[in-house]
Parts: sequence; C-alpha cells; structure tokens
Amino acid sequence: MPANLAETPIQFIKGVGPAKAKLLANLGVVNVEDLLYLFPHRYEDRSQFTPIAMLRVGETQTICGEIIACRRNFYSKNRTVEATIGDKSGRIAGVWFNQPYLDKVFKVGQEVVLYGRVDVFGKRLQMVVPDFELISAEDRSLNMGRIVPVYPLTRGITQRYLRRLMDACLNLYAGHLQDTIPHLIRQKRNLNPISQSIHEIHFPSDFIHQQKALDRVAFEEFFLFQICVILRRFNIVHKIGITHQVNSSLIEQYKTSFPFSLTTAQSKAIADIAGDMSQNRPMLRMLQGDVGSGKTVVAFFGCVVSQKNGNQAVIMAPTEILAQQHFFNFQRLLGNGTFKDLKAALLISSTPLKEKKTIYQNLKEGKIDLIIGTHALLEETVAFKNLSFVVIDEQHKFGVNQRALLTAKGSNPDILIMTATPIPRTLCLTLYGDLDVSVINELPPGRGGIKTYHFPLVKAPAVYQKVRELALKGTQGYIIYPLVDESENLDLKAAKDMFIHFQKFEFQGLRVGLVHGQMSRQESDEVMQKFKKHELDILVATTILEVGIDIPNANIMVIEHAERFGLSQLHQLRGRIGRGAQNAMCVLLGDPVTEESRLRLEAVVKTTDGFKIAEQDLKIRGPGHYFGRHQHGLNELKMSNPITQIEILEKAREDAIILTQRDPQLNMGENNLIKNTIKKRYPHYLDLILAG
Repeated sequence: MPANLAETPIQFIKGVGPAKAKLLANLGVVNVEDLLYLFPHRYEDRSQFTPIAMLRVGETQTICGEIIACRRNFYSKNRTVEATIGDKSGRIAGVWFNQPYLDKVFKVGQEVVLYGRVDVFGKRLQMVVPDFELISAEDRSLNMGRIVPVYPLTRGITQRYLRRLMDACLNLYAGHLQDTIPHLIRQKRNLNPISQSIHEIHFPSDFIHQQKALDRVAFEEFFLFQICVILRRFNIVHKIGITHQVNSSLIEQYKTSFPFSLTTAQSKAIADIAGDMSQNRPMLRMLQGDVGSGKTVVAFFGCVVSQKNGNQAVIMAPTEILAQQHFFNFQRLLGNGTFKDLKAALLISSTPLKEKKTIYQNLKEGKIDLIIGTHALLEETVAFKNLSFVVIDEQHKFGVNQRALLTAKGSNPDILIMTATPIPRTLCLTLYGDLDVSVINELPPGRGGIKTYHFPLVKAPAVYQKVRELALKGTQGYIIYPLVDESENLDLKAAKDMFIHFQKFEFQGLRVGLVHGQMSRQESDEVMQKFKKHELDILVATTILEVGIDIPNANIMVIEHAERFGLSQLHQLRGRIGRGAQNAMCVLLGDPVTEESRLRLEAVVKTTDGFKIAEQDLKIRGPGHYFGRHQHGLNELKMSNPITQIEILEKAREDAIILTQRDPQLNMGENNLIKNTIKKRYPHYLDLILAG
C-alpha cells in the first residue's frame, strides 16, 4: 500500500473503476488524497428530525418521511413532479420542475430525506425543488441517526455512493495522511493529527469534535497560504527597484492642477505613492476606493512622477470602455493643462492594426510616456523602453500570471493595484498580505445622495411612470436587465424586447436608447455619447453599464430582475448614478426566491457604503466566490473563512512569519513537505515566489 496518497489513483479503489473515476474527476478527484480533501459543503443533523407538523414556514429545514403518493403534471407550461411525504405528525409536498424522470425515481413506501425552504401553497406545506435523498436499509448507518455530510455532486454520483466510498477510503488510508504543519507548531497550537481531523470532518462524532476538526484544517489552509503571501512580499522587498525623485513641489503642483479640490483621502493616497516611489525597492500597493471616489486621479499622479523621471507608465483595465474612460479622463484633466507634455496613447483590441504598429514603435522608442489599454497590453509585441510604473485597475478581473506578464515588461517597476470592490481588512490580510494598502473612503464634495428601494415586479408599471415623470422634467435614467435577448428557459424581461416595448408604450414620445455587450464598440460608443449629450432621455442597458462613462444628469436607475445580479454588481451599477449634485434614486425590481437573493437586495437597500456591502457579500457568499473562479488563492480556502475565523488566521500568519524568517527557501527539515504541498495547492503563487 503506497504511503503517498497523491499517487494512489482513485480508479483502483474498490467500487470505483474507470467509469466512476471519470465522473469523480469532474469533482477534482483523481487520487485518494483528492477524495479525502473533498470536504462537505454542509451537514445535516439526522440524529433527530423536526416533525412535519412543527416545521417553520419561510425557513430552510431538513425532514424525513415516507413517500405517500407521487403524481406528475406534464401538460402545463412548467412540467412538474409532485411527491407527498408524510410522517406521524403530518404531510408536506415536494415539487420539482422540468425533471420528468423523477416520476420513475419516487416509489410509494420509500423513505426519503428532503432539504429545502418550507412554504405554504394554498393551505398545505410544500418545498419547491428541495434536495432529496432516498434512504435504503443497507446504508442507514452512514446516512441516518448521525451528523451526515452533504458533498458537492456531479451527474452520476450520489450522496449515498460518495459517503460509502469516503468511509471505505478513510478506514483504509486516513492513517497515511502526512501532517504538513511542523510538530512544534501543532504542539504550540494544540492541533490534532491531520488523520483524526479529516475523519471528524467527514463523519463527525458530535458538533464539538467537528468544529475542532474544521478549525484544524482552517489553520492549515491559512498557514500554507500565508507562507505564499509572506514569501512573495519577502521576494519583492529584497529586489532593487527604480528610485524616483519626488519632491513636495511636484506633489503640490499636481494637487492644484485640477478645477476641484482633492479629498483628504486622495491626498493621503498620493503621499503614500510618493513615499513608495522614492524608495529603491519596488512599490506594491493596493488602492481601494468606492465607485466615484477618485482613484484614477491618484493613479495619474504616479504616471506624472514616472514621466518626470524620464520613464514610462502603463494603466491596464479589464474592459475597453473602462480603458477608454481612463484615457478620456486623462486628456480632460491633464492633457491640456500643467502636464500637457506627458504623451499618452490608448491601446485596445479594436485599435486599427496600422495604429497599433505605430504605438508599438513609439512605445519601444520611448516616445509615449503613458499607455492605457486592456489585455492587448500583454501581447509580446508590446515592449517598453523604460517602464517604471504599472497600474492594474479592477485587479480581481486579472489572474496572477496576467499581472506578472505586464510587470515583467519593466525592470522591477512600481505597481499600483486599484479596485472599486472594497475589500475588508480580514480578506486583505488573507489574499493580499504582501501588499501595502491605501483606502479612499470618502466621495468628492458636492455629490448628491442615493436612495435605494426594492419593489416586486408587479409594481413595474408604477416605477415606469415615475421614470417618465422625471424624464419629462429633464432627469435622465437607466433601466438595466440581466439578459440581452429573451431566454426560452428563464422567464425574464430582456433588454432588446423591453426597448421596443418602451418606445411603443410607457416612454412613447421620449428618446430611448439601447446599449448591450453584443453591440460593436462603435455602436455602443455612439449610443453612450448621445446619452451623455442628453440626446437620449432613457437608456435601456445590460451590465455593460457596470463600468461606464460619468453622466451627472443621470439620476434614476431601475434594475429589473435584481435578484439575478450579484451584490457587488448591484453596487457597481448603482454607482453610475448620483455623479452630480442632485439626489438620485435606484429602484430594484425583483422577486427573490432564495434566502441569499433576499439578503442581497436587503443589503443594497440598507447602505451605499461599499465596505459594508463587501462585508455582507462575504457573509452571504463566502470568500471563495467573492472574486470569481479565476482568482487564485481564495478557491483553495475550502474550509476556512477569514471573516468568521480571523483569530485562527492571525495565529497562522504569526507562525508563518516566524517559519519563513528562519527558512525563506523552505529547505530545512519538515519544511520540504510544506514546499511540496504548496506546489500542489498554490502553484501560481509558488512560481512567482521562486522566480525571484
């Protein structure tokens, strides 16, 4: 029996075989170690169930009963299968849409467990599309009468099968798991052996032992990831960077060159950047600021410093429309004033080829001081003469390797990472412990407030009437949809259809425009420019507006099917209004059916503070989904949550700092195992660390 579980293919485990191995691979399980680290995403306490008669309406609960009847209705628009479940106290209906095969799955007399939200339909209790699990006599010891793990699944793999396989592998192989955390640290923190903790995570003996096991694995995840973060920081601060000359007169000249006063937070961020750029090590700073807080003005300061020192700067944005906005803002704010000698260019995918070639040549020869663009900047053909300052905007939309590609075009340039998605301190510590952080937590003076309301979709006509009244008084407005075309599968109003509808009915006589992501850049630009010039009263749009040009007169926004949007996305969209001195109104139209979507809408209504929104987003979704799947690091935190486990995080970070100070190459004793584990879990980060 091989001790290295990562080299034990799952295919050769009893009960798996080639067919099941292919299905398990969809869950990321290729070997035995993968399986043991496939953690439950929730648990059900099946030691005792709530009687059906005692269920609480509106709450998500677990019940167990017997299938009393099952019927199907395949003649309505939504084909349904309905099973009646009963226990000694009462009955409840389970309803599933468009899953006709369930009619053959459910058999009268079978024992079944349901997990879902309890609602009332007419006078009877029901669960709509609940998770279900049929229970057989031979599996009762793993599936009933205990705390039961519930795993992520893929088609062809059931909970019962996965629990049976997990139980067998734990009994055979758990003893071969190696403890990555050094013995002295385990002793210091009173951590159980990893084999014991893994067993308690999958099949907890009770909730106390389960929590101790979860904390043990969370400590390990935080510990390993913090080593990556600390070593990356260590690697950066020991590099020789570009020392820029920055004097107080340049800072003052820059701050007074605008037709408005900078906020205290902007001035503080500029001072932070000036201090970093004066050092002989590369700057690595994150600039956080809410929508409309003036981050770009701060970033332009670094570009000016770079140019004044005879070097070049680059700003990379995730979308063409944002890159264009940065370029136009530069021209508007600095291009014709005190710093008009700074030569800037725009490089995006749709830039004509002939123009691109000219830009490439001028950039290589140092005739361009600042280049603003998108992913097009990462092409091999883009080369700089002397790049010294890099700005990456909306950084979470770029992968680690993409950021590294851009910074590699200079000789250890200063790096400023910007985000309009406010990141709580705990998450900064987890994912960005290698960065210094500046925060712009105030909006420029003279801005109006934004009031946000939530109404069900049936109130849409009254909301449209309000938009019409305001438009007739001169206020422009947005109406946002999650889809461009009507979907056959989702009963949602779509942008194109509603644009035509509005022209004929609610907004007849008003000037209505349409913009969406399937339009060409030229088409969408023309519409946006018309809206900016007030040649349009109302703009119907999709989420392309999440990042867009500033229009101070646009002060009402209606977001339809708001429950379909993410919390940060709703906040970003709302940031398009309230850009002028007038008060603004945001209306969320939607009928949330899940607790998560209800909490999202509630959070947006309660506050316009981006940091509070971010905290709530993390609580609702968890850190692993906060930035999207392409963000390395957070997805590997399977059992740890920096929001709820800050004390564990801080202890793990403390131990990681001590270890890396003693052995930055991870070559001593037990630390080799740490290095090998990191290679498997965080390869992108280790590559960057060891590259230095």
